[in-house]
Parts: sequence; structure tokens; C-alpha cells
Amino acid sequence: MAKTLVEKLWSRHCVADLGDGTDLLYIDRVLLHERTGSIALKGLAEQGRAVRHPDRAFVCMDHIVDTRPGRGDETLMPGGEAFIRETRAAANAAGIRIFDIGDNRQGIVHVVSPEQGIALPGLTLVCPDSHTCTQGGLGALAWGIGSSEAAHALATQTLVVRRPRQMRVRFEGELPAGVGAKDMILHLIAAHGAGGGAGYAIEFAGSAVSALSVEARMTLCNMAVEFAAWTGLCAPDAKTIAWVEGRPFAPKGMAWHQALADWADLVTDAGAIFDKEIVVDCASLAPTITWGTSPQHALPVTGLVPDPAHAADANAAEAQRRALTYMGLEPGQALAGLPIDGAFIGSCTNSRLSDLRAAAAILKGRHVAPGVRAICVPGSGLVKAAAEAEGLHRIFLDAGFEWRESGCSMCFFAGGESFGKGERVVTSTNRNFENRQGPGTRSHLASPVTVAASAIAGRIADARALAAQPVEA
Repeated sequence: MAKTLVEKLWSRHCVADLGDGTDLLYIDRVLLHERTGSIALKGLAEQGRAVRHPDRAFVCMDHIVDTRPGRGDETLMPGGEAFIRETRAAANAAGIRIFDIGDNRQGIVHVVSPEQGIALPGLTLVCPDSHTCTQGGLGALAWGIGSSEAAHALATQTLVVRRPRQMRVRFEGELPAGVGAKDMILHLIAAHGAGGGAGYAIEFAGSAVSALSVEARMTLCNMAVEFAAWTGLCAPDAKTIAWVEGRPFAPKGMAWHQALADWADLVTDAGAIFDKEIVVDCASLAPTITWGTSPQHALPVTGLVPDPAHAADANAAEAQRRALTYMGLEPGQALAGLPIDGAFIGSCTNSRLSDLRAAAAILKGRHVAPGVRAICVPGSGLVKAAAEAEGLHRIFLDAGFEWRESGCSMCFFAGGESFGKGERVVTSTNRNFENRQGPGTRSHLASPVTVAASAIAGRIADARALAAQPVEA
């Protein structure tokens, strides 16, 4: 019988059929970070249980670490140091590897895991963090869990999981110039709603996905959860293999050749049946940015703010009215040209080397507009080092950006740092709900190139127009 990629991965890891649509799955890797890792490890210790396979668990210090140069354990979040130190102590006691502050491999867990080869095609990975699905870009089955589930996975290397429905989203055709993975996923969510993927495992496919880099595929999968999906993934291909080969935790020698043979079957069979399919014609896509307080509140950067009077139903109309009030916008108002106060490039969505290169290409020879606070936070210490080796940091600094240490930073306010109340920020992050980047902060989700172009213009801007302008010598 023809199988989807998810069905193949599921059957490979199914330990037992528990009935009622649930199975016991084997978990290959357990990932933790300091905000939830200490809770999982503490719960395990309190139960008197040990970590079953410490070599298959990994900890990253990322969520509440300070990203300013010269940082240590101290954080801007009151009491944040306790999360860091308790997680470190518990992980050391359990024999779990830590990518700690001061380690050049430290960074956002969903950046570190792929670049270290911890995430690999065909593996199951879990982490008490909703954006674990990012690693589906490598062809892994990865999903977010709670801290108690993390404790269970650490103790048993298994989890009870309900079988998801199957969806395939095919992005077909060639992407227009200036359009990337972030624009693709924002377009999808806007077209089908923030709940459009609820209950599904989504395979992203089609000619446009095949043309994407591996890092761009991770951006696509990262925001599957913003579509309410259980997870998202892309079938591994030659690009994936080339990207993974030689990474520290990737197989070596004969094990590598065995892995290649194993990964060759990680594709959806012809004739496999999905519960739902969506096809997106990429020729119609444009650089996309959010206007409201949900990822589904997205439009082409050249678009106009919608009128709640034309919403699909009363609930949607009320949600739009509330979003307009929070964002300080009016129906029919143009997005392009709105003055901004801040620009942020970072997060597990868009903080990889390819993201920084794309933004730097816009910033080179230009400067951030007066009054705009612009910040770049590389996704890991290795991304930062690679960017510096290419001189990208100098482009960011010369343009007026702050150049930070790696971490989640101002992707979310829980780290203790924020933009100001009422400030309008264009950001490469993944969530724009009320107060996400600080109390009262107005966040517009966009690609790194749109963030960079807007920082230079001092207002929401179309990077395609800026790219066509000559740069002053």
C-alpha cells in the first residue's frame, strides 16, 4: 500500500498500537532548553527516575539568556538566573550534553540541533517548545510537547501520541524575485486561517519547495505550528544530504552509507492518500507582512488594511476590530509607508546564516533611519562566527544594527527585554499576538529582507523597490 512520508516515519517508530487512534512511539532525540528543561528534569528527579539514554538528550541555553555582548548567567528576566543554573545542575547530574553560555555552539535549540546533526532525516525529535517542528525541514518527525511529556520521554525514550491526519501543501511554480519561505508560509496562513492545519501533520512539497534551500525549508516548517498543525516536514533530498554530511552528530564512515540507504525511502509514494491537499500557485506570491495580531492577519507588503465590515463572520469581524485597535491602524490604510520604531532579525524562524546574508545584501552601503532601533541576533554561536568570518557583522554594524550574542532574545517578552509600548516593529519572528515582544508592542511579521528594507526606510517598505535603487558610494 502506498504510504505518505509521515506514515513511513510513524510505522518505523511505532512500538505498540494502543487503540483509539493512539500509538506508543519510540523517540530518537529529546531536546530541552532552560525555560522548560529544569521543570522536566526536576520532575524526573522527584519521581526517582533516571534519564534512560543521556546520550540522546541535549540541552540548549536559549530562551531567557541575555544576548547582549559580555553576558553571563545574569538575565534581564527577574529570577531568570535560577532557570539557567538549575537546568545546568540537573543536566550535569543526569549526564546530558549542554550547549551552555560561553560555548560557541550555544544558540536557539531549533538552530543548534540541525547544525550539529542532532536532527537528521527519519528521526523522531521532541522538545517542550512548540517550534520543534522547525526540524521537519530535514525530513525528521519533530513536534513540541509539555514538560511532563519531556520527563516521560527522558525516562522511557517513548511517548503516547495520537495519530494525526495527513495534509500535503504543494507550492508549485517559480517564486517571483524577492519572495521567500517566510512569504510563502504567511500567505498560506492568511489564505486558510490560523487554524487551517489543526490536527494535521503537513508535508510541504511541490517544485517551489524543492527549489528552496534546506534552511528555507526549516523556516517553512517552523511556522507550521502557526497554522495550528501538529507538525510540518519536507522530504529529504540531495540538498538535505549535502547539508547534513559531516556535521558533528551525523553518522560517519560505514554508518553514513547505511544512513543514505535508509533515507532513500523517505518520500511519499505515488498514489499515497492525504486527508487534505492544498495547492499554492507561487507565481501570484509577493513579499508578505502581517498587519494585525495573528499570523493570519497578513497581506502583500503593498496591500491595504482590511475592513472588518467585510469579514467572513461576526467573530472574524470582532477579531479584526480588536487587532486594528491594538495595532493603531484604520481600515483601508496602506501598510507600506507606516513609520516604524524598531526592526528585529532573529528567532528560530529566521536567524540562520542564509537569513543574515539576505538581510546584509539589502543593508550594505545603507544606514538605519533615524529613530529606529535595529537589532540582529544570530541563531547560534556558530552562525555568528560564520557571519563574522564573511564580514556580515560589519555590514550590520555599519548600517546601525546592534550585533548580539545568540539566543531567542526579543522574539518574546519572557526573556525580560522588549520594545516599548505602542512601538511599531518589523520582525522576522513567528508570533505577533498582543504583547509578544513587549507590553503594547506592535509587531509586524516579515522576512529578513523586508525587516532590513523597513529599517533603512524608517517605515514598512518593499525590499524589491529598495534593491532597485543605487547605493551611495
